[in-house]
Amino acid sequence: MPTNWENSLQSFLLKDKFIEDEQWLYAKEIQKEEGERIDRILLRLNFVKEEQIFKAFSQIFNIPYIKISEEKLDLAIVRKVSVKYATHHKIIPLREEKGTILIAVSDPLDIQLQDELRLLIGQNIKIYLANSKEIEEAIEEYYGIGADTMEDIARTQGTETIIHTATTAELAELEKKAEGDEASIIKFVNQLIVDAYHSRATDIHIEPFEGELRVRYRIDGVLHRISAPAAIKQFEAAIVSRIKIMAELNIAEKRLPQDGRIKLRLEEEEIDIRISTIPTIWGESVDLRILPRNRVLLGLEQLGVQESDLKNIEKLIKIPHGIVLVTGPTGSGKTTTLYACLNKINSQEKMIVTIEDPVEYQLGGINQIQVKPKIGLTFAEGLRSILRQDPNIIMVGEIRDPETAEIAIRASLTGHLVFSTLHTNDACGAITRLIDMGIAPYLVSSSVEAALAQRLVRVLCPHCKIAYHPDQQILDEMEVNAANSQNLTIYRAAEDGCDHCNHMGYKRRTGIYELLMINDDIRRVILERGAVSTIREKGIALGMKTLRMDGWSKVLQGVTSLDEVLRVT
Repeated sequence: MPTNWENSLQSFLLKDKFIEDEQWLYAKEIQKEEGERIDRILLRLNFVKEEQIFKAFSQIFNIPYIKISEEKLDLAIVRKVSVKYATHHKIIPLREEKGTILIAVSDPLDIQLQDELRLLIGQNIKIYLANSKEIEEAIEEYYGIGADTMEDIARTQGTETIIHTATTAELAELEKKAEGDEASIIKFVNQLIVDAYHSRATDIHIEPFEGELRVRYRIDGVLHRISAPAAIKQFEAAIVSRIKIMAELNIAEKRLPQDGRIKLRLEEEEIDIRISTIPTIWGESVDLRILPRNRVLLGLEQLGVQESDLKNIEKLIKIPHGIVLVTGPTGSGKTTTLYACLNKINSQEKMIVTIEDPVEYQLGGINQIQVKPKIGLTFAEGLRSILRQDPNIIMVGEIRDPETAEIAIRASLTGHLVFSTLHTNDACGAITRLIDMGIAPYLVSSSVEAALAQRLVRVLCPHCKIAYHPDQQILDEMEVNAANSQNLTIYRAAEDGCDHCNHMGYKRRTGIYELLMINDDIRRVILERGAVSTIREKGIALGMKTLRMDGWSKVLQGVTSLDEVLRVT
């Protein structure tokens, strides 16, 4: 091993033009003052990337540099080293080859660590270099999130202390120890929330079963199981109780569902977390819905609305009165679309009032009301009060009952523009849903101006998406009559993805839409109590694109995949 590795590092970085002479000299000046290693100074100053340093070290010390995501790890070998040791030293065993254990390390200069590992494992070892972030991700994947915390709790508390425990005294003791003691339930719950936030998850699901406690994140609308240590099951009751304490819920009540809210700050961003607990046969299942309070509000153009529908929506939001309905299942982006509309027409000349549950975006210049059913502030009661405020535009978060529907209809007929949402499968179903609620067809036909159905589909990763020719059978399922279908090229997600999309094949989501504009022909069908299929046929004849049609156009553009469109429609 070279005795003067710094000279070798300097030569390598300068030769490959990773740094300039001035940068090296500046880093050396700092080294004289602080005594820190030169590679760490270069990284701290952002003069080089970690990968460039590792490539240099690989050549200088003749140690292979690997990407852990491309390596095959053996779980039995990984666990030859405790999670606490692996996390502290940023190392991870990979596998065994011919009696030698292969180990990835992030610091090739730590010779003492390598000697320790030989003694700890009791076998020959071979060292590989790997990015510290990749090592951390591998530790989380193979040991499980918060495994070091679970390991410490088991050692310092003993497994029996917390199993099936949820007493106030014991949890208060855990609270007291939180700041100074790494081994805490509090630290584990914090790790879970922070990890979900970094993974862009919208929900954390903690689900109890007979022999395990399953943790899943919802990312881009799809659930992904998160690796968690087996010991997590032993601390199930304490974990649930900790979340309840944070949300100010009753930790003693395990027989009834409970709802609460946590407010916290993560990396300079304010986060609201809605908590929902339900009792199951194996314990309490918990859902944590993560709602960043300062989310960037997208414009209509960025939501994936096609040009023809965009022009119609822009006309709709400028009409003086009527109802515009947005429909779709929970989590399909309805509120985001409504806020994009409100943001477009928000001005000093208009009074806009919203009533929601919860308030998901905060918009300047708009009066926003949070529903509070416990004190009698329901959608219907709030809507009655809003009408006495002389608003121009009203947004009702959701029409849930006939009373709210009737007040919204009356408001639209007395000169207000009303936006709201309904849970229906398509745009045409919104019309029949109002009639099923008991609203007279003549009121529906005279007040509803349009219904917009939407779904969210995942966007293909542009770096790893794969081109292919679809089978005719798939095209038939999509009800697509594509000319020259054998020469048609569309894209699908790569099975293992890539680093850019966190190996998912997709990154972000966009919308697909179905806009039903209500004209005189459709009004006549509504007055005659026409079926959904009749309204749909009339709408298509007048130029309405169905959800699948819009989805297919985005497949042709290479934005999303056929699998995604079929999944959500």
